Amino acid sequence: MSLHQENEIQAFCYSEYDELRRVVLCQPQYMTIREVINDTQKHFKKEGIDIKTAMKQHGEFVNVLRQHGVEVFLLPSFSQYPEQVFTRDIGFTLGQTVFVAEMASGIRQGEEEILKKWLKENRLPFHNLVKDQIEGGDVIIDRNTIFVGISNRTHINSIKRLQTLLPDFEVIPVPFEAKYLHLDCVFNILSPEDALIFPEVISEKEREFLSGRYNLIEVTEEEQFTLGTNVLSIGNKKIISLPVNKNVNEKLRDRGYDVIEVDITEIIKSGGSFRCCTMPVFRNNM
Repeated sequence: MSLHQENEIQAFCYSEYDELRRVVLCQPQYMTIREVINDTQKHFKKEGIDIKTAMKQHGEFVNVLRQHGVEVFLLPSFSQYPEQVFTRDIGFTLGQTVFVAEMASGIRQGEEEILKKWLKENRLPFHNLVKDQIEGGDVIIDRNTIFVGISNRTHINSIKRLQTLLPDFEVIPVPFEAKYLHLDCVFNILSPEDALIFPEVISEKEREFLSGRYNLIEVTEEEQFTLGTNVLSIGNKKIISLPVNKNVNEKLRDRGYDVIEVDITEIIKSGGSFRCCTMPVFRNNM
């Protein structure tokens, strides 16, 4: 899809689960593990990533999105950015504005400029979070509540400043064990009622708060390793998930979700799955 279109694109997003209509992705054309960022990458560093397989799987993922009525925009990929496939981290859409992150890791710094170029070309409003390290993988939106993970990539002072930018929202910091990189690797909201959680790495206080708000579907350590929480909701209780996460998928189906299984196991070797690979621009709030 061309990046040079007439200005018919709008930003609109207030949740992780409304019907997904427009989303930004980037092909894993130059994906490689240069600097180990989590246990998943550590496990696969010697094995490496087969780019041909990763590209094929990513293409199938894009096709599934399009088959479900989602308009997919592909950012250009560059060899100096081996983790560019994880577009969620470079920004997040809240309301009618895209918030562009300042990337914490040197290996990813510069990806923001590619996103900003695309936003400018399409005349989409954005707020540049200059000197505020808040990566999109740590930002989970549920209407007027914004959960933000405290991680090595997202700092507590930046979260406090985000609250001043969003006076009409409740911004809730969520600490978790830093080795899991981003909050969406251990927690993800599926609907106003349900959320996935890997409970062992979130403190008891936060778990109690979350359990008072959601039906928490627990993910095992084995399926956290294969990023069982990092599913993508495309709306209408449809969830895109990995076939290997059988327990997660069974629990979701038991709760009435339509689980669409797509294999991107080559891509998850680099430490991210479906949510990491997608930056929603427009979700239809029905």
